[in-house]
Amino acid sequence: MRRNVAEDADDAGLRPLSARSVVLSLLLGADPPELPVKDLVRLVEPFGIGGSTLRAALSRMVAAGDLRRADGVHRLSDRLLERRRRQDEAVHPRTRAWHGDWETVVITATGRGPAERADLRARLADLRLAELREGVWLRPANLDRRLPAVLPATLADAVRSFTARPEEPARELAAALWPLGEWAATARTLLGRAARAGDPADRFTTYAAVVRHLLADPVLPVALLPADWPGAPLRAAYDGYRRELTDSVRGVSAARTP
Repeated sequence: MRRNVAEDADDAGLRPLSARSVVLSLLLGADPPELPVKDLVRLVEPFGIGGSTLRAALSRMVAAGDLRRADGVHRLSDRLLERRRRQDEAVHPRTRAWHGDWETVVITATGRGPAERADLRARLADLRLAELREGVWLRPANLDRRLPAVLPATLADAVRSFTARPEEPARELAAALWPLGEWAATARTLLGRAARAGDPADRFTTYAAVVRHLLADPVLPVALLPADWPGAPLRAAYDGYRRELTDSVRGVSAARTP
């Protein structure tokens, strides 16, 4: 059996801070999702990002279609707003009561190249399916969705989906498919880092890693999880940080309003 790969608990998936990621997070905390450059300069300063670095990042983001600029105000593109909506849904997936069935996807297409196969695997993993063996993916049917409806159109001719009920004990199957202990250990590491981080840049990089880790949460039924599963505390911590960023943006905007 294959197992989904979790982040290494030692580094907790931390990545260097970038001006682009800070700008995107701040704009997503604004309502509407737009800010003048002078407000962005004030908001990114606590993250150690200077004005020249910010303006260079804004220019690249406009050229890439991430932002739209008009009269000194930068606004998130519709494409990024939609991507963020999908990410928010993935971080907070809707669940339903589980009665023992498993979603199952079998890859039926042949003759695909390495890049196409890798893309297919990534798409199935994004749906929180795990690979039992090559070409066979499954998970408990506790997510509030109809699997055929959420499969990308590009997969229509490549897979067959259905529900099934394995004879193997569900807890043993889940433990074989996902490295639950590793995921939990990394989640606890991130919670500890978040509690200790006081510097805005450190907090930002920590919570960016939290988001990536939550996207790798298999979101299993409680009956299949180890005791003291840290998924809910990690989501609560992230929600609190999102509110902090939103409050910061509102504070700067309020100071600008006559």
